[in-house]
Amino acid sequence: MSQAVDAYADIHDAVAKLCSRFPGEYWRALDREMAYPKAFIEALTQAGWLSILIPEEYGGAGLPLSAAAAVLEEIQHAGCNGGACHAQMYTMGTVLRHGSEEQKQKYLPALASGELRLQAFGVTEPTSGTDTGALRTTARLDGDCYVINGQKIWTSRAEHSDLMLLLARTTPLDASMKKTDGLSVLLVDMREALGNGLTIRPIRTMMNHATTEVFFDGLRVPAENLIGEEGRGFRYILSGMNAERILIAAECIGDAKWFIDKASAYARDRHVFGRPIGQNQGIQFPIAKAYANMCAAELMVREALGLYEAGKNPGAEANMAKMLAADASFEAANACIQTHGGFGFAEEYDVERKFRETRLYQVAPISTNLILSYLAEHVLGLPRSH
Repeated sequence: MSQAVDAYADIHDAVAKLCSRFPGEYWRALDREMAYPKAFIEALTQAGWLSILIPEEYGGAGLPLSAAAAVLEEIQHAGCNGGACHAQMYTMGTVLRHGSEEQKQKYLPALASGELRLQAFGVTEPTSGTDTGALRTTARLDGDCYVINGQKIWTSRAEHSDLMLLLARTTPLDASMKKTDGLSVLLVDMREALGNGLTIRPIRTMMNHATTEVFFDGLRVPAENLIGEEGRGFRYILSGMNAERILIAAECIGDAKWFIDKASAYARDRHVFGRPIGQNQGIQFPIAKAYANMCAAELMVREALGLYEAGKNPGAEANMAKMLAADASFEAANACIQTHGGFGFAEEYDVERKFRETRLYQVAPISTNLILSYLAEHVLGLPRSH
């Protein structure tokens, strides 16, 4: 057992115990209705796991990112779905790092207690995708309010969040500016905004991820909800992306462990032609290879966590951790479904559900191709490809 896992053995045990109250039947029932796991999120909140990164003076646990990674990894390893709650762990970091003391006092204790939920992250738009500098949503200062107009897409959990962290253009783009200049971050109170300039439209997807499209039509947001300085929003969002990549990578490691455990157990128990199918190398080798690649990806996650917690800028390591872990989880998913044969497609085994869920991380929160582009340009010194 690794030192990283040993350091948080208590967290792994406690989260696993909580997750045992939410078995496969719970998730399958939600999946059929595309329903949000409210009871699961409430249990995590009451146990304090979603406030683990909030400093103690604001009511949180004040633990490092590696502790949050341990929580999310164990949620996935237990067969649950951290995608329903993981955003709060990294979106609130923008408030913590760049918000005013008044904003921290107003929001962080309420987030820590569960009185408020910050699960919505409004960045991506239909016409810009991952080209954040091309976003068109505007926030125009009018007296003591910003007036917001525009549209966001893939804004997951918007229907289940009290607050949204929104990136919008506050300064019109001109030829003298970089595309990412003039963007600002605002904290939107969804409770006040709904029906007053904010409309939410759910998007049904291949997995139960509670994602939506959000429309802003003259929404007024108090100027005091501006996070940090006007025009520096892209930098604030970037500062949280390393944490996002690392936490998603930890989730993928947990997924990979679930698939490997599930495949290994089935391979031991399933008998065909008078012997366990796991005795056949055609079954053994894909599972063993998936395990080896999971272990390698796990080392990169630990490397990224170590650099992040040392105050370094682990851009390359965070991106590689996310890519390698997503690859490892999807390889393990394929091995698991192949091991189960037809039963891998049966709802009752949970393999097909987890297969759909882990497939997302090849695409989001950043696609594998964009990670490769980042490494080519910023690590290998190759010409920018886009």
